[in-house]
Amino acid sequence: MTLPSGENPLPKRSHPAHGVKPRAGQPVIVYLTVCTKRRVPWLATPEAHRLLIQTWKNATAWLVGRYVVMPDHLHLFAEPGTPELPFDNWVRFWKSRFTKAHGDALHEWQVDHWDRRLRNEDSYDEKWNYVRNNPVRHKLVSRAEDWPFQGELSPLPW
Repeated sequence: MTLPSGENPLPKRSHPAHGVKPRAGQPVIVYLTVCTKRRVPWLATPEAHRLLIQTWKNATAWLVGRYVVMPDHLHLFAEPGTPELPFDNWVRFWKSRFTKAHGDALHEWQVDHWDRRLRNEDSYDEKWNYVRNNPVRHKLVSRAEDWPFQGELSPLPW
């Protein structure tokens, strides 16, 4: 079948595909990006940062490793914890807990999120280097280590 020039034979998605499938003999580390609703820049504050850390520590179905919180989105790496819970359910859970604890209806999340299961150690290192330099690319700081809204809650060894 020949398609007209520029036409994509794949169906268009209105939402990202989800579902983290374990593979025998490989760690399960997921790279997650979550955005604020309409990309409103309310997230990179000491109060939101503190509350995110508290929320992630209490939402133990997945363990948060390294993360960077930007004004209108965040990136994190996570691996399964206990109790077992599908990744997508965990994301919805901590977003809901954060919003309830924050108590401000103006601080909302986008409904969906973007995630990717990492395939190897090189991918993990490459993604972390990208994530940690995000504040520099956005001209928020001149050096990545100067950005105050980042950290690591649980080491996620490959």
